[in-house]
Amino acid sequence: MPKKKRRCDEAQLKWFEEALERIKKATGARTQVQLAEVLDVRQSSISDAKRRCSIPADWFLKLYRSHGLDPDWLSEGVEPVYINADKAKVPADTLLRETPAPYGRMNSRGRLVPVSTMAGADKDAAQWEPKSIEELSVPESFCRPKLLVVKVDSASMDPVITRGAFVGIDRDQSEHPDGDLCAVHFPHQGLTIRRVFHQGDTFLLKADNDQYSDLTIPAEEMNDRTVGRVIWVLQNLAPM
Repeated sequence: MPKKKRRCDEAQLKWFEEALERIKKATGARTQVQLAEVLDVRQSSISDAKRRCSIPADWFLKLYRSHGLDPDWLSEGVEPVYINADKAKVPADTLLRETPAPYGRMNSRGRLVPVSTMAGADKDAAQWEPKSIEELSVPESFCRPKLLVVKVDSASMDPVITRGAFVGIDRDQSEHPDGDLCAVHFPHQGLTIRRVFHQGDTFLLKADNDQYSDLTIPAEEMNDRTVGRVIWVLQNLAPM
């Protein structure tokens, strides 16, 4: 007769889930596919680890080499987070100061993320880079490996996106499906968020607010100037 597969007990399962969650938070991996890419393993290896409630020792070694993470923190939550902080992808204080999110599912966990101005670090630079001005707690489900959060300083997309709203932008998404909201860099001005439409040799960037003019960008420049696609918006629907 075939041997029965050993099942994890409650304590083993709790340890595994907490350790795996620390790995995900520190690397920004949100899915099993992303986690497998970070660890350079097959997706089936992730499933095997879950079934056994056991994290292979070489995963800890890989995460130290790639992210500078301390195996003791990954395994047991014992600080410090990093042995080699120069390789840190996420600030240690951000990982350690996570609080319950004010949005999303009841009892869901949140992550503190930096919020940038739309002007960015240098409006005159050829490439847009963020400039952090505050932090915001968002649900885990809202996070992505290359999430950018900006605070909107324009009413061009009102009422869909109001001035002062927090907008989540996925920098991994640079496609331009017609009608989608994209964040696009304009030198000397910073970011603008508009609905994008492809029109032959140009892209039309439409504002939802009729008081703002539409913009155009040559098609050959669009990829370089697109920072990402808008994936969520947090804002007040009524005056405070």
